[in-house]
Amino acid sequence: MGTDTAVYGVSTILGRFLTFLLTPIYANILDPSDLGIVATVYAYVAFMNVVYGYGMESAYMKYTATAALGSKKEIFTFPFLSVTATSLSFSAIISLQSDGILRLINLSPSEDAIIHYAALILCLDAVALVPFASLRMAGKAKRFAFIKLAGIGLNVVCNVLLLVKYHMGIEGIFLSGVISSAFTLVLLLPTVASNISFAWVDGLYKALLYFGLPTVPAGIASMMIQVINRPILEALTNKTTVGVFQANYRLGIFMMLIVSMFDFAWRPFFLSHAHEPDAKQMFARILTYFVLLVTGAFLVMSFFVEDVVKIPILLGHSILPPPYWEGLSIVPVILLAYVFLGFSNNLVAGIYIEKQTKYLPIVTIAGAAVNVAANYILIPMMGMMGAAVATLLSYVIMSLGVYVIAQRFYFIQYEFGRIGKIAIAALVVFCLYMFMPTGPFALVWKCGLLLLFVFMMYRMKFFEPEELKWIARLFKVRGRQEGRADIPPDDGV
Repeated sequence: MGTDTAVYGVSTILGRFLTFLLTPIYANILDPSDLGIVATVYAYVAFMNVVYGYGMESAYMKYTATAALGSKKEIFTFPFLSVTATSLSFSAIISLQSDGILRLINLSPSEDAIIHYAALILCLDAVALVPFASLRMAGKAKRFAFIKLAGIGLNVVCNVLLLVKYHMGIEGIFLSGVISSAFTLVLLLPTVASNISFAWVDGLYKALLYFGLPTVPAGIASMMIQVINRPILEALTNKTTVGVFQANYRLGIFMMLIVSMFDFAWRPFFLSHAHEPDAKQMFARILTYFVLLVTGAFLVMSFFVEDVVKIPILLGHSILPPPYWEGLSIVPVILLAYVFLGFSNNLVAGIYIEKQTKYLPIVTIAGAAVNVAANYILIPMMGMMGAAVATLLSYVIMSLGVYVIAQRFYFIQYEFGRIGKIAIAALVVFCLYMFMPTGPFALVWKCGLLLLFVFMMYRMKFFEPEELKWIARLFKVRGRQEGRADIPPDDGV
């Protein structure tokens, strides 16, 4: 189980990083307005993914695990054929109504092709949902990861070819999506063939729908938190602003990767240690260390993201070209939003341990409602910064909601005094960075601020005596190892 979790985690993180590699390609080839179109259309695609799946993936996994109705093949076949039939129908309707959809989402008739490509992507990805779920339920983590990464890898390659070599523009992005999704489905065909059955089981389809459909509102709410700001930003400003926002929003991926890596390790950890006598004390200490880790990462990324983004890395091209630099100010806000997402992932332990997950959709819907309202209020006043702040507010509300619910059922005495010291030191350092002029010695100033953060933590006595002793021992051991680095080990070692 632990190995499978690691495979899923590493493949997901690697997949996200591969996808991020497309960001500098898009930014250096496309106008911000074109990238805005891509971001807006894919935001709608994210919403429609929830509708296309209508909870059948979760329902399949639920009934496969319990074996309450029918055989494994029958439990696979019903949701698979259902999603296939409805996906073909939905995508046919979208293609037939492409003119009306173009007007609805404020696109020109010349962009008609991307609506058809988007419809194909939605259909192909939905049909793959249940086969992917079957690989997870069968414990075939390596095959699952291989197919996922193969599809993502092909998508990256196709994007490079169609944009760089064939100059297809945004149409090439969506065509790449169709090719990679079709390729992924082809790789899943052996899984489909080995699981399909044409026997009828009374009550099975109704039971699957009864379980799956109620998950749709929470799924839509989750998508609203992640992508609703793109369509709202486009409606209240313009496509260029959305493109600049999208490119800079993606720079937050490095904090997202830290949070994701922690989450993949954290969930199996707290479930396996929940019943130990000192579990709550251990969980509290882990949150403190996690806050220290992500706060340090937040400061480093916020201080140096502009320097890194502007470095010419390939044929004189930087990660983001000058037209996108005006959006760099949103990056610290997005980083902070992911920090609060990390809080939620940590605090949720008590909810899972006490099996109170029924409350999680309420938290998600509350976060989505705050996000939508904040976008409409803040974007007219602050532009793209308003969209970034709305995202941050939604994750703050979710963190608070998770904390209140978790503490009600599984109270943990968190080290808020120590966490407060981290917050104070970070706030002082970040304010100095924002409001003090740096001049020609900006790099030295930023490094000095990071050292100031560490010094403030020490002066506020954040580190406990045993932790200082552990750090001292760590440096002593390293020093001895480096001093003996040129001495070959004993044959018997």
